[in-house]
Amino acid sequence: MDAKFVEDLARKLAANVPGSVRALQADLERNFEALLSSTFEKLQLVTREEFDVQRRVLERTRDKLTRVEADLKTLEEKLACASPPP
Repeated sequence: MDAKFVEDLARKLAANVPGSVRALQADLERNFEALLSSTFEKLQLVTREEFDVQRRVLERTRDKLTRVEADLKTLEEKLACASPPP
C-alpha cells in the first residue's frame, strides 16, 4: 500500500478528533498510521499497476489457450481423416 496514502489518511483521521484531544494529535497520527498499515497489509491489497499487469498476463494466457485449443482441434480432425475406420 502506498505509504503517502496511509499517512494522509492517518492525518485526516487525527484532524477529525475533538479539540479536547488535539494535544495528542501527533501521537494519534502515528497510531492511526500503524493501525491502517497493519490492516491494509492483512488485506493483501495490490496496486492498480500490479492488477493491470496481471490482467494483461491473464489475457495473453487466454489468447494462447484459445489458439492451442484451435490447433488441437485441427490436428484431431486431420488425425480422424487420416485414420481408416475400424
